[in-house]
Amino acid sequence: MTVESALRGAAPHLLLDSLRVSLTQQYAASSADLLLIDYGHTSLRAVEPVQTPAAVRHGPLDTGPAGRAFRTQQPYLFRGDRPTATAYLPVTVRGERFGVLVVVLPADRATPDATESLGRVAESLGHALRVADRHTDLYRSTRRTRALSVAGEMQWDTLPGRACSGPAFDLHAYWEPAYTSGGHVLDWSVTEDELLLVVANGAGAGTPAALVSTLALNAIRNARRAGLDLVGQASLTDQALYGQYRGKSTLAALLLRITLATGAIEVVDAGSPTVWRRRGALTERIELDRQLPLGMFEDTVYTTQRLRLLPGDRVVFVACEQGETPPGGENESPDGPVARALALTGHLSCADVPRAVVRALREMPRDVPDAVLVLCLDWRGHEAGRSGAETDPGAADPAPPGFA
Repeated sequence: MTVESALRGAAPHLLLDSLRVSLTQQYAASSADLLLIDYGHTSLRAVEPVQTPAAVRHGPLDTGPAGRAFRTQQPYLFRGDRPTATAYLPVTVRGERFGVLVVVLPADRATPDATESLGRVAESLGHALRVADRHTDLYRSTRRTRALSVAGEMQWDTLPGRACSGPAFDLHAYWEPAYTSGGHVLDWSVTEDELLLVVANGAGAGTPAALVSTLALNAIRNARRAGLDLVGQASLTDQALYGQYRGKSTLAALLLRITLATGAIEVVDAGSPTVWRRRGALTERIELDRQLPLGMFEDTVYTTQRLRLLPGDRVVFVACEQGETPPGGENESPDGPVARALALTGHLSCADVPRAVVRALREMPRDVPDAVLVLCLDWRGHEAGRSGAETDPGAADPAPPGFA
């Protein structure tokens, strides 16, 4: 039986047990342990019970061979002077980084081919974890360094995750607070032809904010899955929020549709988070046609505008409380702190940018927002996106200043 078959047949809470048996049979592995990234994205935590406690104790993300494999997303083989070697293998599925698989095997079996094969095993484990997470609390419990608030639990159950990748793009997000809730909304959906994105500022804090966010996100998904366009999605969500709160609780949101074959963007800006673009060495804020937040008035009419991405563009969405960027000094533009934070991230990968920007904003000496969400989109474009897909009819239209 292959490792993949064993994982598919295992009980959700026994994935690691099943994997250990298969790795022993096929690779002569003496132990295998799984380290999962915590909700705050600061440490790797071992799924209990562990087989090699000294080698896989809970540890900071920024240190050790496991942290190295997670950060670089490359397998790391440690040989040392012992008769065994230890393979550290990133567990990642479509850009979503779950953690690291640590396998100890005989040194003479630790070949490049074996390491490559174990890398595929780690990917299969990631797919199995996605499914198992619906049926057991084991892995979610492992990821906690402390208790989540009820609002935080709601937010983690509602949001799609922190990353998504495809041939044309990389998408990574990070937000704080991670163990409570700032009420942010984040969602995406990918088809053969398009990437649909939603980013929204928090609607306050705690359970009331989580309730607003949950209602809004489910309304957006309901409209999208019914086949409505961006205007229809914004309108239905606007009606749902107004019907429940009568304008007392609103949501500043940005809804985007990106054509994968061309980079053409259709966007509805409903009092949105700020949008920044890095093209080459230049980083600038993109000014959009801001409309009313969702849920402010009954029957608000929304419109779209068209933009364009070029291969190599990096787009960063910054969502703070009240739809504003964190203020700086008395004589500084409100965009100053964000611009400075982004300027320091040009050398970082897409996966590392959101956390770096959030931490930079949270380390400001004053006027720090309680909740910040940052989403980074690296756009590659790809010819494969054209297979079977028609060119967007508006792709040849001149793009407004800013994106092209």
